[in-house]
Amino acid sequence: MNIWPLRFRDLGRGSILFADDAGGFFKGTEDFLDRYALNALTDEDQEFLHEGGHTFQRELDLSYLGFAYRWCARQAPRRQLGYVILVPTLRCNLTCSYCQVSRAPEGARGFDWTEDTLSAVLAFIGGLAAPEIKIEFQGGEPLLRLDLLERVRDFCRQRFGKAEFVVCTNLQAVSAEAWHYLAAPDTFISTSLDGDAVTHQRQRTRSAELTDAFFGNLDRAIEQFGSRKISALPTIDIERPPAVDELINSFVDRDLRSIYLRPINHQGFARRGRDPDVGLDRWNAWHAAFIEHLIERNFRTGTIIEEYYFSQCLKRVLRAGADEHVDLRNPNFFASDYIVIDHDGVLYPTDEARMQSRIGRIDLSVGHVHRGIDTEKVATLNAASCNNFDPDCIHCPYQPFCGSDLVDDISRYGRIDLPKQATWFCRRHTSLFDKVFELLYRRDEATRFSLSRWADLESWPEHLVREHQ
Repeated sequence: MNIWPLRFRDLGRGSILFADDAGGFFKGTEDFLDRYALNALTDEDQEFLHEGGHTFQRELDLSYLGFAYRWCARQAPRRQLGYVILVPTLRCNLTCSYCQVSRAPEGARGFDWTEDTLSAVLAFIGGLAAPEIKIEFQGGEPLLRLDLLERVRDFCRQRFGKAEFVVCTNLQAVSAEAWHYLAAPDTFISTSLDGDAVTHQRQRTRSAELTDAFFGNLDRAIEQFGSRKISALPTIDIERPPAVDELINSFVDRDLRSIYLRPINHQGFARRGRDPDVGLDRWNAWHAAFIEHLIERNFRTGTIIEEYYFSQCLKRVLRAGADEHVDLRNPNFFASDYIVIDHDGVLYPTDEARMQSRIGRIDLSVGHVHRGIDTEKVATLNAASCNNFDPDCIHCPYQPFCGSDLVDDISRYGRIDLPKQATWFCRRHTSLFDKVFELLYRRDEATRFSLSRWADLESWPEHLVREHQ
């Protein structure tokens, strides 16, 4: 019998997590690790490994092919380009303390699409082969150029069989025309909600008047369009995090049940005066405590609130193909299914890559709407977009579930060849997956109540996680 290589990680209290390259995992003991390392497995050990799909007898037998299928299913496939992030203007009517976008003042000139750029953007979108399109308008504040948004939407509706639009707006100043635009069934709103009014005002609006305007517009949008049409994301300053219950209540009171906790990003204006790994240990501890709070609250109230990114990590562990979030894709191909078009027509593989270019750190552009995608630059980036063969990742049991983010490494350290365990991305995700597996092997009713709902399961199957002595 042949055993597929197992990676392992100490979970504490004598327990060790084992995982293979295809994401099959189980919890074992130090005694089993010794037997595995010394090639002294018992018949019971071998039977357990065979039942879990960790072995094969010969190449191309059913067990071998099953493992190969599971491994392939774990790899994120290349997708057809059908998601375009558009930045029609860099101008903004707010000056948020943590802004990563390198915005321009509202009255500035030269930071909007020209007529020539708009024509080239529409030509670029029109040349895509995908039958469906999703457009995300970012900025700046895109509602400052509602006319451009209208022309893009009109074009896409005619060009594609199905089109969907997301307007990333601060909801500070919404005209009657903008409300009409946002009311369309194919158009959705994404905004920032940093918790209670005090926190939101400190980090974003800076005045009570602007704070009241935001919450008034947010509540109007939810009342008029329904909460399913709105996504709101908080940015957390770990030096001054909001009270957990007040943060949750600010979402639940508006029937928003998914909370995507984001630390201040090391991009754009937000990187000024900050150490690249500032507060990471505090963030990991705070985030883990937040998850525990949700578990207790969900069970006590019988309602389900999720932390979006944690749910994505959980789904990545439990099933193949859960590639919704780009940070968790592997390989994480650039300019594959989505691309960013800046205010000047320059193409970027991600919004974070755009920020690196904006502050003059490194040019990560991958073309221009007039010239198309620079495939050579994309290939150079893609050469480092896979974690399968990284000398650190190959020893980690979380590798099949994790992704990669070389743009974040460049932003924080100016290079991509640091030992992975020294990077913010790795340390953050190691903490996340530690928490996922801690919860997976709990047996209390409260934990399983939340985990099953976060994983989109009707109930918690007893066989879902395996253990071996």
